[in-house]
Amino acid sequence: GNYINTSTMPADKNKAPLREWTPELQEDLDRILTVGEECISPAELKTLLTVKGRGSDHPTGFNLYDGFEPSGRMHIAQGVFKAMNVNKCTAPGTNSTFIFWVADWFALMNDKMGGDLAKIQTVGKYLQEVWKAAGMDLTNVQFKWASEEITQHADQYWPTMLDVARRFNITRIKKCCQIMGRLEGNLTAAQILYPLMQCTDVFFLKADVCQLGVDQRKVNMLAREYCEAAKIKHKPIILSHHMLYGLKAGQEKMSKSDPDSAIFMEDAAEDVERKIRNAYCPTKGEETTDDAAVEQEDAGKESMHLVKDEIKNPCLDYIQNIIFSPPGATFTAAGITYTDFATVRAKFLEGSISEDDLKSGLIDALNVLLEPVRHHFTTDENAKNLLALVQQYKKESLSAGEKVIRRLNLVELGRVTAGSHLVFAPVPNANPTLQEAMDILALLEQGGDKPLVLYLSDWSARVCNACDADPKGLDAYYKVLIASLKALAPALMEKVQIIYQSEAILADPSNYWISVINVGRHFQLNDVMGPEMKDSDGAGWVVARLMKTADVAGVEPASVAMVESSPETAVMKNLVQSFFQNQLPGINCPEVQVGQAPSLLLQQRESEAHKTENDEYYLLDDPKVHGKSKLKKAFCEPGNTSFCPPISVATAICFGLRKGELKIARAPENGGDVSFSNRADLEAAFAQGEQVLHPGDLKGAVIPVMVETLDQLAAAIKADGEVTKASKALKALAKKLAKSKGKK
Repeated sequence: GNYINTSTMPADKNKAPLREWTPELQEDLDRILTVGEECISPAELKTLLTVKGRGSDHPTGFNLYDGFEPSGRMHIAQGVFKAMNVNKCTAPGTNSTFIFWVADWFALMNDKMGGDLAKIQTVGKYLQEVWKAAGMDLTNVQFKWASEEITQHADQYWPTMLDVARRFNITRIKKCCQIMGRLEGNLTAAQILYPLMQCTDVFFLKADVCQLGVDQRKVNMLAREYCEAAKIKHKPIILSHHMLYGLKAGQEKMSKSDPDSAIFMEDAAEDVERKIRNAYCPTKGEETTDDAAVEQEDAGKESMHLVKDEIKNPCLDYIQNIIFSPPGATFTAAGITYTDFATVRAKFLEGSISEDDLKSGLIDALNVLLEPVRHHFTTDENAKNLLALVQQYKKESLSAGEKVIRRLNLVELGRVTAGSHLVFAPVPNANPTLQEAMDILALLEQGGDKPLVLYLSDWSARVCNACDADPKGLDAYYKVLIASLKALAPALMEKVQIIYQSEAILADPSNYWISVINVGRHFQLNDVMGPEMKDSDGAGWVVARLMKTADVAGVEPASVAMVESSPETAVMKNLVQSFFQNQLPGINCPEVQVGQAPSLLLQQRESEAHKTENDEYYLLDDPKVHGKSKLKKAFCEPGNTSFCPPISVATAICFGLRKGELKIARAPENGGDVSFSNRADLEAAFAQGEQVLHPGDLKGAVIPVMVETLDQLAAAIKADGEVTKASKALKALAKKLAKSKGKK
């Protein structure tokens, strides 16, 4: 959605004239600004109206959006207040569209209406009827159903979400969590996902203006920050509407769970009478002395209201924001009609309007607004039927049936064989090591006779910022890795089924992502982060762990093997076992195994900073250059078997991969030729010192083995044009990443 068609712009950018600003545009601007308690920013809104608004010839105009979850009840703020605001934003000629993002998918996840999408959509249609009856002009309104939109465009929606997640750390996302009304300490992991998805909605819907409540402003600000990170030129404008107080003392907002905290759109006249008569209605602010206690009470409150209000009187709040919302509205109390709110407030606070008279006037005014809605639902057949259905669902959902398990099912989809042994490829990098490949092969070996599955988590790689989240770089990594595995262990790899995570997810995206969110809801954020992850780490790492758990559920393997030395393994083992046992009844929990190949490190270093290229072998090493030289320099102290890289390399390749032996050729005076077929014998000989087995002889025997292994890899990469291209792409990426790291 670029605003300005640059092809018709004059060469000198500074002088590019925007359209002339007219009184009609000013009227649109003023009217739209009355919707918000805050606008970020009015100047941007003015530019937007100039470029896409009234008289701009822009074919689609500009989009505003708000989201709602169809839960079967609508309070007056969502009904009348929203209808008035939408009318202000889309008045005839404004050239705008208001998009309602119907979060039926979340209602499904929240087990609303027994998790039945058809029922949830009926509720959504009922809410549309309420709005129509409340006077919302639906000419320029669109309803988009999240379940349909996200599923039909899963290939666009989810990669955007992953991109949002990779650009923020956990601290930043936690700040948004007040939209869930949660304090930071007791967050579930899913509460990291919600703000990320809500931020994605803004871009997925191509919203120019986010017209949500003040309580959502932190997520909308996140969307603006994302624009900076992703170099998106036009940030969404935030137009946040006021949050109405609950009717009882101290209720900062209305609550659907407390029916007496608000007037609902289906309330009868006697309900309105009872609720308003009992409503909190003070004439002066409450004295609070203990500031610390107030602060402790609820971290979310400060984000509900931007305008300072000492009195917090819900009756005045309703009069100001609902009764006086339409242009030219009036309010009558004790026979006197008022044309502005300020006078009503002043008269009430000084006592000229009594509490009873104020409430009587409010009750009458509310009933005038609700009467057309009641009328519509008693006279219109379609509306009557919808209401009856919704009421029936509410009764039914009290006696909820059993929970449907929603997950990706790759066995049922014919993508994997049942009872498999699952191994995940490591997080991609621009310089893959031989160790990574050998570890994968060792883990696959553990599967015995079970069908073997190697899972390439390409979407998780993006969210973790691997290879700078460059899809070409990630693809190159997997191509080089797979070719290398096939070169090293052709017979084993014949039996392995290779699955790309993105393809698996897109086979049934809706159920997959519901399961990811369900994993998130099952665990506290701290349990997913584990002991080694910090708040300053990327939020994407949390998402990746939730995805990995959902991936295991999707494959439903008999066993899953993970790298023993990885700090993530202990956390993942706990997540998988706990999720299967508690949330997937009737599905066998896989055995979680650990393992790895012998270490191929050639040097022991005090710290990471001291590491060099020569410390280990890489899949793209040049056999001629690196084969001999790296092992020649390798640590190899006579008699020391606790760290002896040549023995480890021989164990991994000669005894492990090739199931063969290591022949050491020596002159007769040095003890003659000798061969070994296992690590224990080789170590025993070496431990007796250089008289029995000299480091030079040991290295001399292992070097040709290593050169031959690197030759195999190089030949495999050269033999396939695609893989050759991939190897070049990886080398270029490694250079680019090293350069940008140097700049930081």
